[in-house]
Amino acid sequence: MPTSPPRRATRKRAARSRLTRAAITEMFARLKQLNPSPTTELEFSSPYELLVAVTLSAQATDVGVNKATRKLFPVANTPAQIAALGVDRLKPYIATIGLFNTKATNVVAMAEQLLERHEGEVPRDRASLEALPGVGRKTANVVLNTAFGEPTMAVDTHIFRVANRTGLASGRNVREVEDLLVRVIPDEYLHDAHHWLILHGRYVCKARVPDCPHCAIRDICRYPDKTPGEPVPATTPAS
Repeated sequence: MPTSPPRRATRKRAARSRLTRAAITEMFARLKQLNPSPTTELEFSSPYELLVAVTLSAQATDVGVNKATRKLFPVANTPAQIAALGVDRLKPYIATIGLFNTKATNVVAMAEQLLERHEGEVPRDRASLEALPGVGRKTANVVLNTAFGEPTMAVDTHIFRVANRTGLASGRNVREVEDLLVRVIPDEYLHDAHHWLILHGRYVCKARVPDCPHCAIRDICRYPDKTPGEPVPATTPAS
C-alpha cells in the first residue's frame, strides 16, 4: 500500500513592522504634537480606583464605566470599603455595565485578596497583578503604565486594529502585536504610546469607516483601503 507523502511544515508568519524606524519615529512625533500628555479616559484618583475601573471596562465603554464609578467611588473606593460592601450591595452601582454579575464577584474577591496579600495596596509587579481575580495581562499593563509609569503596552481591539492597519505592528494576535510594539516604538514615546494609539483608533482610525482625511499619519500608514477625501488639518483625537 503506497504511503502518503509527508506534509510540508506550515511556516509561521512572524510578527513584523512594515514601517521603517524613521517612519515610526515620525508617526509618534506627530501624535505627540497633537496630544502632548495623553491619558486614559477612565476617571480615577488612585491606583486602586484605576484597577477597579479597568476591570469594569472589559466589554464596556469608558463613558459607561465612568457613570457607574461616579456613584460608586464616593461610597467605596478602597479595598476595605469594597470588601465590606460585598457582592450584593456592589451590583446596583455597576448594573448598567455589561457582565456586571461576574465583575461584581471579581471586584470584591480582588479587594479581599489585596487585603490578605498586599496590605490593601495595589502591587506594581505583573505577576501579582495577574494573580488578582478578574485581572488579565491587558488590565495589568494598563495599571502598570498609567498608575506606575511603566513602559508597558496594553493591546485592546483599537490598538490591535491600528497596529495592523497602519503596518506599525503586523501580528495575528494581541500578544504578538504587544511584543512587537514594545520592540519597535522608540523609548522616548513608549510610555505614552498606548494612549496615543487607543485614542487614534477610537476617534480617527475607526473600525468601519476610518476618518482618513483627518488622519495626521495618513501618508505614513500602509492601509491600502483608505477612506477617500481631501486631507484636512488633523485635530486632537479626543476633541
